[in-house]
Amino acid sequence: MEIEKKYPLPPFTEATAREKVQLAEDAWNSQDPEKVSKAYTVDTEWRNRSQFINGREEVVAFLTEKWQKEKNYKLRKELWAFTDHKIAVRFEYEYQNAEGAWIRAYGNENWEFNEHGLMQKRYASINDLPIDESELRL
Repeated sequence: MEIEKKYPLPPFTEATAREKVQLAEDAWNSQDPEKVSKAYTVDTEWRNRSQFINGREEVVAFLTEKWQKEKNYKLRKELWAFTDHKIAVRFEYEYQNAEGAWIRAYGNENWEFNEHGLMQKRYASINDLPIDESELRL
């Protein structure tokens, strides 16, 4: 059986931590729940706002529902800090809700990876701000 790996692998350097963040940003901007889910362990644990999500199947379901509701989604992530197997990011994303109103979401995520480069824990704190279309940045 082949061991599943997601490069770059820990321990992280500043360069590989930045690469991991960019790969995550690119994957989430694809809005492909299956593709995104492959970056996580099969038993991944998430806290996303007040939701608790466990395992890849729940990740796919969560992201599928998310991107059905959040139209014109665009995300930017920025490395905040890192250690051997943990990364913290700041992020913002913009989207239109079902009524067509624009929202900008701000937050922080704490990521913990296994030795194969798969994220086993993701804790996200997120705040929403209604914005006017003229205020779009992404």
